[in-house]
Amino acid sequence: MKEAATSRRLIAIDWGTSNFRAFLVDRDSGACLGSRRSDAGLRSMTSREYPYYCAAQVDDWRDDAQVPVYLAGMVGARRGWSEAPQLELPVDASALARHVVAAPGMANAWIVPGVKVVRDAHVDVMRGEEVQAFGALALAGRQDALCCLPGTHSKWATLTGGRLVDFTTMMTGELYHAVCFHTLPGEPAREASREGGEVDVVAFRQGVQVAGHPAGLLHALFEARSRYLYAGLEGEQVGSFLSGVMIGHEVRTQVALHGTDTPVMVVGSCALNHLYRLAIDFMGGTVREIDSDHATLAGICALASRHQQGGD
Repeated sequence: MKEAATSRRLIAIDWGTSNFRAFLVDRDSGACLGSRRSDAGLRSMTSREYPYYCAAQVDDWRDDAQVPVYLAGMVGARRGWSEAPQLELPVDASALARHVVAAPGMANAWIVPGVKVVRDAHVDVMRGEEVQAFGALALAGRQDALCCLPGTHSKWATLTGGRLVDFTTMMTGELYHAVCFHTLPGEPAREASREGGEVDVVAFRQGVQVAGHPAGLLHALFEARSRYLYAGLEGEQVGSFLSGVMIGHEVRTQVALHGTDTPVMVVGSCALNHLYRLAIDFMGGTVREIDSDHATLAGICALASRHQQGGD
């Protein structure tokens, strides 16, 4: 009886450069039965430590390795636990399942491959977000979608007929951090960050609007300084303004590519989803928000089902 119960469970892990997230999942319902999170990203330890850390986090869920583990994200990069391939587009969940890689040092544990675009005019890579995109598709009950997956390196992914056919990476989150903490326009934001605080929606919307300045992104970012000096932008608003500029610029470029007729599935945390909704609404688009944790679980469940069936 115990073996039958555990065989209907799996462990989904999203392990990136900065964070570790593990979920115990019921395969049949997709329900999360338990979760663990930490700041123990890949850069915080050596490759030899990965299997030991992972085992310490999830072994009490595994019932002597009967419960399989599926790991997605940068854990499969060259600098991660073990390199998993990055598949050429187009791909579907079955293709990912066929190319999972056994995680060295842990029985019944599998690293999910990433995807890549290699063309003359466009070269791009993805690890982890492809699982969320397929999960979002499953949660929405759709075969076609335009997904926005916000984060340090935001992804905009096009899915057609249940296959991921194209994507673009935007360095929005990383650029935001760099500007806030390493530039003159971001100086007031550094002072404000010590006190915490939520996003100022008024300043964020100003940034979204300024992102459309005909002089482009480089000028729009500097307006954080000019407006702080002469247009009433308070120091505690500068970070929100810069966030609006960068997210606004990201959204504008994607609207130019895809138009506003296609609804955007925004797959992220509650806070980021809200900001992207504000920017997309400003541009006249429509949004469906999906929690990134739910998308990860749904994507891993879909992949695991195909893996157990031989990838079909």
